[in-house]
Amino acid sequence: MSQPSRKSARKQRHRLVPGPEHAAVFAALGDQTRLVLLSQLMDGEHVSIAGLTEGSGLTRQAITKHLRVLEKSRIVRCTRRGREQLYSLNPKPLMELREYLDLVSRQWDGALMRLKSLVEER
Repeated sequence: MSQPSRKSARKQRHRLVPGPEHAAVFAALGDQTRLVLLSQLMDGEHVSIAGLTEGSGLTRQAITKHLRVLEKSRIVRCTRRGREQLYSLNPKPLMELREYLDLVSRQWDGALMRLKSLVEER
């Protein structure tokens, strides 16, 4: 199997450059309360603010504030059913971050292998 040229490797390396939307997702995930909210939405169900508030020890207003951050970063979706707002997980931004982190991981693996080869040659 032939190795990709440097030019094509460079193109591939820059293909998944994180943009402002990725930074918003990282920032949204950097809060424990929001991570707890996401864990409540992982089963794919649509959950109301009341349902997310129950047992949390937080007010509806606090939960709503965190949900707005998650919604702005596209991690959750909000739909209406009558007067009720229902929230559900949108996995796409998380999958995009995973692709980016996998790419970064492969780049580090390559760099470490090159360093190992260099050290072993000496």
